[in-house]
Amino acid sequence: MASLIEELIDTLQQEYEIYKKLIPIAENKTEVIVSNDLITLQDITEREQAMIEAINALERKRDEVVINIGTVVNKDPGTIHIRTVIQILEKQPKEQKQLSEIHDNLKNTIQRLVEINNHNKSLIQQSLEMIEFNMNFIQSTRMSPGNLSYNKGASQFDMPSLQTGMFDAKQ
Repeated sequence: MASLIEELIDTLQQEYEIYKKLIPIAENKTEVIVSNDLITLQDITEREQAMIEAINALERKRDEVVINIGTVVNKDPGTIHIRTVIQILEKQPKEQKQLSEIHDNLKNTIQRLVEINNHNKSLIQQSLEMIEFNMNFIQSTRMSPGNLSYNKGASQFDMPSLQTGMFDAKQ
């Protein structure tokens, strides 16, 4: 059981380290979204994806360890959470403290990351709404009948052919 607890603590510590590294990346992502730098945004997304794959691998490992702990303590692995394991470790205060600290650190870090990502999501949504507004504006000006500007031949009414949209669907 002790080796399982050590493995769980180690796995959670590795996850925590990765999540800690994601926070400055997510904060940088905010700046990149605001500056509308799509190339840098793509680079950041690729780095994030690599880190998420590492987190997913650690999550699978953590799940296996929790299943093994459930088997050892004769509890259904589906009902065991980190808080449950912390309670089980009441006779091992050192491991209990380590697991509790890493759990709290991980929880706070993930919460901060969620806040940053929600802010980034909001910025992206606003950007998409602005793009949609501009597309609708451009489309409405292209579909407006005639050219109502004054020029040398103002007596002539210039009527462009009506188009159904901005994109050529025949290609």
